[in-house]
Amino acid sequence: MINIKNIYNRISTYYKNNGLLKTLKKCLRKIVCKILGKSSRDLKEEYHAWIKNNEPNNEELELQRNYKFNISPKISIIVPMFNTKEEFFKDLVECLKNQTYSNWELCLADGSPEENISLRKYYENDERIKYKFLGKNDGISGNTNEALKLVTGDYVALLDHDDVIPIFALYEIVKSINENPEVEFIYTDEDKIEEVIGNRCDPHFKPDFAPDTLATHNYITHLVVMKKELIEKLDGFRAEYNGAQDFDLVLRASEETDKIVHIPKILYHWRVHNGSTAKASEAKPYAYEAGKKAAYDHQVRLGRKATVEDGGYVKGIYNVQFEVEGNPKVSILIPNKDGSNFLKNCIESVLELTTYKNYEIIIIENNSELEETFNFYKEIEKNEKVKILYYPEKGFNYSKIINYGVKNCDGDFVLQLNNDTKLITPDWLEKFIGYAQRKEIGAVGARLFFEDKSIQHAGIAYGIGGLAANLFPALPKKSRGYYGKDILIQDISAVTGACLFCRRELYEEVGYMEEELFPVAFNDVDFCLKIRQKGYLNIYNPYIELMHYESKTRGYEVTEEKSERFKKECNNFRNKWKELLKRPDPYYNINLSRDTAMYDVETRKKINYIK
Repeated sequence: MINIKNIYNRISTYYKNNGLLKTLKKCLRKIVCKILGKSSRDLKEEYHAWIKNNEPNNEELELQRNYKFNISPKISIIVPMFNTKEEFFKDLVECLKNQTYSNWELCLADGSPEENISLRKYYENDERIKYKFLGKNDGISGNTNEALKLVTGDYVALLDHDDVIPIFALYEIVKSINENPEVEFIYTDEDKIEEVIGNRCDPHFKPDFAPDTLATHNYITHLVVMKKELIEKLDGFRAEYNGAQDFDLVLRASEETDKIVHIPKILYHWRVHNGSTAKASEAKPYAYEAGKKAAYDHQVRLGRKATVEDGGYVKGIYNVQFEVEGNPKVSILIPNKDGSNFLKNCIESVLELTTYKNYEIIIIENNSELEETFNFYKEIEKNEKVKILYYPEKGFNYSKIINYGVKNCDGDFVLQLNNDTKLITPDWLEKFIGYAQRKEIGAVGARLFFEDKSIQHAGIAYGIGGLAANLFPALPKKSRGYYGKDILIQDISAVTGACLFCRRELYEEVGYMEEELFPVAFNDVDFCLKIRQKGYLNIYNPYIELMHYESKTRGYEVTEEKSERFKKECNNFRNKWKELLKRPDPYYNINLSRDTAMYDVETRKKINYIK
């Protein structure tokens, strides 16, 4: 099954910008890719096209070398060493000596059993490189703390002994510091190198700072740069988290400062070799247990009652859920016009599976015509948890219907739910409440599947196709999306109204759902963006699962009238959110293509967004 609305949206936007011929070619390529799938070679070629179009050439590198910053901090690069291979060490030192920004120092703490004399020739004639042989191995945290003792710089950058950074990395870091003088914590995008430095692959284009994403997965990893005072305040690395000591550090740093900047550029190359976690998650299994402990302790420090479990899909991704406070009431609002078979399946799944007790189901009846529908209402109303609320107006205006339901219910929380859904997760309401009860959280969404078990909804990003789109459309359930984002609890810009959960009070705070501009389409995205405007975070929780037999009762946008209405709502969305659409979605990296919602790398030169 496919999402006709999203495809129509993308095709029409592309046609408007590129004309008929290019649109036909684009569609043909997409069909071929859908049938055949992309090979790793295709993905690598796309990434190398990105490198060619977006990384500095020799002329630009020379300009960097001669550029004078207003602020020129010393960057201290700390590296714990242990039996470091000479070839790796040579690459590390050379990548620093060739930096286009020269005010740096390298602080090396070597915990190897014996000092490798052959490494001396790489650093002994450069006063910027400080080497300390420890005479013992104090573990990665202890060795890194010894390197910290050598620091005399203003900022501290963390680098592993077998990895490298591009020669323009420190320039970009200092450029960011000049643009954000108060910054205390910087992180960047990264990729992998397969043994040979030039053999680059697997770019990780990360979101801007996302606290809930970080709480369930160390997406920040490399390159991390922190102000010296911040690291001193954190008291360095802690041995009980060895293997995930960097995860523990960035979690604690995020608790201490909100002056965090993400640089959406590849400024770190993570080397893939036998024994590295870059190559196989099984290489250091203890690291993932340490990561789980770091994730749990983070919640404890924040004063939250939470459980942290392995995500069950990918190592290093954790399932963080929160205990329900008190016994709040949930009002489940289900708009309905006929379609009693789908409604019956939906309600029966909720009544049979739901483990949380304090909830009500409110069916918002909207001009049904079939006798069987009203017969079903009479039968289902016998259950004390089910109520029928009759919407007084003619026609279909989803926003008005939901607003009417919200104003006529008394739940502490409201769940918008389509009548063509079917519950899979019994403790869904506990999971929903756990996140939504936190005062900084706005809307919470779930993972929804098409009938064939492929993904219908895994969060929404704006800007895709010039508007907004569901992420990972039609991704098979057993396939993994970009860096596991389909199965990662994360901060997201918007979630679908087919299953949208939030505190009831938020509707009034943001002015309810927009009735005039978005009667059918984009009302959920608009609602979530209004929530974001108020400073709240929206959450995608993939551990809440439902089937969604999309548009079974309302139908697709295939009639001329519906098509015209949809075009109008597209234009309304562009006009209302014109300024926002000039900027990239903070959770969908600027280096990712806006032609699809699959986290494809944008091979063309990066879009010039307003900063």
